[in-house]
Amino acid sequence: MQFHPNELFLVYNPQTTLGKQTKAIAHDICNHINEVDVVSEKLSPTYWKEIINLLKLQPHELLDKSHPDYQKKIGSNTYTMDGWLEVLVYNGHLVKAPIAIYKGMAVFCETPTDIFKLRPTKEEKALPHLKSYRQRD
Repeated sequence: MQFHPNELFLVYNPQTTLGKQTKAIAHDICNHINEVDVVSEKLSPTYWKEIINLLKLQPHELLDKSHPDYQKKIGSNTYTMDGWLEVLVYNGHLVKAPIAIYKGMAVFCETPTDIFKLRPTKEEKALPHLKSYRQRD
């Protein structure tokens, strides 16, 4: 799975307050947002695996253990990686927070302002000719 470097991918539940707030703040980072609604869109296991690798988290860490469906469907079961990926594919609504991916980095936005971790640094914002000028000093 490849993500376009000039787009911010936002994997979230647009029905939640956290999702709405994170989306609003995302526009401060990038004008081009590719929204993925985890409630209505079923993502492939490959897509989820890529997200997990970028986040450097375990699949179960993405899930809301307090959600009633978590207790009914998952409970205290143990799963292999493939099993957890299937849980994510069929239970996207259990993802507890938005996931933002931008320029090869990903962040799990447990608060809306976590998305600012993806904001480019001042050095990245500088024009190329100014970067080389600064380095000469």
